[in-house]
Amino acid sequence: MNHRTPRPWGMALVRGRSMEPTLRDGDRLLVRYAGPARAGDVAVVRFADGVVAVKRLDHHGADGWWVARDNPVEGRDSWSAGAVADVDVLARVVGRLWPRPGRLGGPPER
Repeated sequence: MNHRTPRPWGMALVRGRSMEPTLRDGDRLLVRYAGPARAGDVAVVRFADGVVAVKRLDHHGADGWWVARDNPVEGRDSWSAGAVADVDVLARVVGRLWPRPGRLGGPPER
């Protein structure tokens, strides 16, 4: 057999400050490529311009997922870049592997 089965698990590296205080630049994340996405999940997404980023799934609309950043003064989200198509929600973040291993909390209080 010469076909490859996609791996259900992977890792992602956070770049930038848009997800602070939940995630910080340099955090290494455990991600799952399969399974349903839910509002409130942190996910690896691909924006329409091809940029791949870690964002929080805010809500699902007719045009796809609206994603948010946890840091209101850094980065981009759907309010500046538009909705993310369902196929462009690449993976759900399960937890942080390094430097502070553990599960992620919900969005910060505003």
